[in-house]
Amino acid sequence: MNRTAFFFVLPAIMLLIDWYVWQAVKTLSRSTTENTQRIIAIAYWGFTGLSLLIYVAMQYLPPDSFGKNTRTFLWATIAIPYFSKIFAVLILFIDDIGRFFRWVVSLFYKPEVRETVVDPTRQTIPPTDAISRSDFLMKTALVVGAVPLVGFSWGILSGAHDYRIRRVKLPLKNLPSGFHGMTIAQLSDIHSGSFFNRTAVRGGVDMLLREKPDVVFFTGDLVNSHADEVNEFITIFDKVKAPLGVYSTLGNHDYGKYVQWPSAQAERQNVLNVIAAHKQMGWNILLDEHRMLEQNGDQLALIGVQNLGFGPAALRAGNLAKAYQGTADAPVKLLLSHDPTHWDAQVRPQYPDIDVQFSGHTHGAQFGVDLGDVRWSPAQYFYKQWAGLYQEGNQRLYVNRGFGYIGYPGRVGILPEITIFELTKA
Repeated sequence: MNRTAFFFVLPAIMLLIDWYVWQAVKTLSRSTTENTQRIIAIAYWGFTGLSLLIYVAMQYLPPDSFGKNTRTFLWATIAIPYFSKIFAVLILFIDDIGRFFRWVVSLFYKPEVRETVVDPTRQTIPPTDAISRSDFLMKTALVVGAVPLVGFSWGILSGAHDYRIRRVKLPLKNLPSGFHGMTIAQLSDIHSGSFFNRTAVRGGVDMLLREKPDVVFFTGDLVNSHADEVNEFITIFDKVKAPLGVYSTLGNHDYGKYVQWPSAQAERQNVLNVIAAHKQMGWNILLDEHRMLEQNGDQLALIGVQNLGFGPAALRAGNLAKAYQGTADAPVKLLLSHDPTHWDAQVRPQYPDIDVQFSGHTHGAQFGVDLGDVRWSPAQYFYKQWAGLYQEGNQRLYVNRGFGYIGYPGRVGILPEITIFELTKA
């Protein structure tokens, strides 16, 4: 479908959804006064008109007519209500199917006539019914539609920057005594191009700094696509410091593969600019290389690879063999690798002496349930390891839920994460 056709199809779908949901709103508002009905109609269709106006403006006005945050919220203003209405449409469709079958049955059978009931005093008592099935489904449809509307709106207002500290102990069999008790802070998936609240982002960084970690890991996706997205946040993230340093690597979004570039050279320069931003913040970016961390006379190997994903259409840019070279004698090896699919695909079968892989990438889908042992997210249908700690034999993988967000500018249930690890000798 070309762009012109899509321009007309989407508004037509929006109007159809609105008309369908309006049937329920109109029916249930009949019990109110005419003035109230008029207000409801104006508010309902006024929002539809506003949504269509926003859609047209976003299509025809130059991209720089709106700021980044304005564009994000304008799209959210359209997408969230219509996403919610789809749930209402599904319930209403059930009602319409029931109506259809009742109509078919009425063609062959006469409806039963209910008689009035007469009490001993000869007073006529009209038949009384509970709420009709049709009214019940209409009300259910509106409630079902309201739940995601409220939930996803709250996810933007509160969940987007409701940073949580998660504490994880990592007992390692061969950990040198000099590293016993060492703390590691992990950030992942900052996605600076999505941020709309600079103050809240600074608050998240302050939370990390209050933990006073010995070393900090960042496991990729500093930007959504363009390197300049991080520019206004460099003075925030350059405050992230640790005695043993801050180490980082690239994620799939850092390569700018999801936008069209005027040339291959421009695309490559964008990646170089992302790398330069890491260095400007004082972060030691590991591009298929390793560093030996030293503490109390002992050493362990820290390995960092560029993105290595093994899912459908995943980006593979890294070289673990190159990064691993020279670390064989290290008693403990820690790996920074953005995509958790790398663990099962290559790390476990080929590098059994890599003790822990630190990853991100999934965001936990930014939606789900994450309460103690009760965890569910759509991410689990796409990733075997999607959030938290996983172990196979003596090897471990930790998947960080992400510090930022992309697409939907919020989080529901799966909140942004700062992970604090404590290394202990098993």
